[in-house]
Amino acid sequence: MTDTEAPPTDAGRRKRGWLDRIEAMGNALPDPVFILLFCIGVLVAASVVADWTQWSAVNPVTGERLQAQSLLSEANVARLLVDMPKTLTSFPPLGLVLVVMIGAAVAERSGLFAALLGGGVRRLPVRFLTPAVFVIGLFSHHASDAAYVVLIPLAALVYAKAGRHPLAGIAIAYAGISGAFAGNVIPGQFDLLMLGITAPAAQLLDPGFGVNPLGNWWFTLAIGVVFTPIAWFLTDRVVEPRLGVWDGDSTAGEAEAAGLGVLGPAQKRGLRRAGLAALVVVGLFAALTLWPSFSPLVDHEAVGPRRLAPFYGALIAAFMLLFVSTGWAYGAAAGTIRSHRDLVKMMADGLKSMAPYIVLAFFAAHFVAMFSWSNMGPVLAVKGAESLKALALPLPLLLVGLLLMSSVLDLVIGSASAKWAAMAPVVVPMLMLLGVSPEMTTASYRMGDSIFNIVTPLASNFPLVLIMCQQWKPKFGVGSMIALMLPYSAAFGVAGMLLILTWVGLQLPVGPGAPAAYHLPQPAVAASAVTP
Repeated sequence: MTDTEAPPTDAGRRKRGWLDRIEAMGNALPDPVFILLFCIGVLVAASVVADWTQWSAVNPVTGERLQAQSLLSEANVARLLVDMPKTLTSFPPLGLVLVVMIGAAVAERSGLFAALLGGGVRRLPVRFLTPAVFVIGLFSHHASDAAYVVLIPLAALVYAKAGRHPLAGIAIAYAGISGAFAGNVIPGQFDLLMLGITAPAAQLLDPGFGVNPLGNWWFTLAIGVVFTPIAWFLTDRVVEPRLGVWDGDSTAGEAEAAGLGVLGPAQKRGLRRAGLAALVVVGLFAALTLWPSFSPLVDHEAVGPRRLAPFYGALIAAFMLLFVSTGWAYGAAAGTIRSHRDLVKMMADGLKSMAPYIVLAFFAAHFVAMFSWSNMGPVLAVKGAESLKALALPLPLLLVGLLLMSSVLDLVIGSASAKWAAMAPVVVPMLMLLGVSPEMTTASYRMGDSIFNIVTPLASNFPLVLIMCQQWKPKFGVGSMIALMLPYSAAFGVAGMLLILTWVGLQLPVGPGAPAAYHLPQPAVAASAVTP
């Protein structure tokens, strides 16, 4: 069988028309910044009504009566205008992401990420080609755009050289990079971003809640373990047989990917030096944690897992130093970094690429802050929790509902952080009142947010991957792309739901020092009511 294009059928034309309508509807949505502006406008109007009706609730943690406040009050208007710079700079994800990005920019622009991805793919054994590409896709979540421009076309080339269909290589690589984006073998900047948004939402109810950068690690690692055999089966038994036998014709795709991942002596020397630099950084942080007479990353007065709270907090600096040192070591050997000025320029260019995020963070920070000033977040969370308790729904079903909600929103709103910034101030404290930890809630949201990444034309990298497919099969369209990736989305969605049900049912820890359950502290008023 040769790889030929079948004439379009009526059903195919109807499918493309339906997809076109979805694409047009999504394109009609405003930029995420204006979506947040709309949310802020709704919040202001709702706060005025809530203040006028004296809407209130009792915080079960502190015993304090929470009274909704109008955002148009004199105090809140002054706070908005006077504290505007402080509101932005105190937004937790902003500093976390920018610090890590300084290092990640060096690792990416020096060519380290591309060398790791490309060199790894070219050495893959044919027998384990599919699972290996998927696992490399999981690791590539820290490589930013390098994962798309290096791993996907290279996977297609490796599949074609192995006598397999190159579109199957694109499919499995895209599924690992984007469809399983909720899975991280090693925590990185996205974990910091999402958990950084979770922290102020949790603090609306529990002011003592702190950010744990590893708070989702066990769950995201489990996603990789569970999804890998699923993706392997789907690619080899469903996706590739449907594509047919590759006829081996030379195409633009082969020419495009031929030079990727080819490592010369300088690149190999750079990888060896990067490995030594990584060992130095890991050894440094191990010594700062384990050295008997000097362990600043251990809280000696705390008990249990909280002893390592300084270590968890230092992981942000650890990621940055790891990326800088390995990227610098690689670049110096490979010739991409010739002086310290090249290093500084890479850092600056990396922060330049974060300009759209900083703009988004400005409005997200104000939305989160204004939710806090209005007191509507915790009041709504308490009221919502009381209603859900009355329904007596099992907690796993509530988290599955959150997964489904984030999945549907992902079809039309691509920015995971923008959606979570709008949802977290209500969802996180509401589920805390029902006994679900902020980390477990975040993990459920992330699981749902990644399922449809690979089938929605509104995803930022969907057009890029479509073009890569067309280099191998010129008449490959949007409908063909969705049909190619839909089996992964469906299977990952079902597996994600089962994983959440299992996790909550067995009360497994979501990460180091991050249980799935949340136990409310005793109310302050209750403690003060006990008199001697």
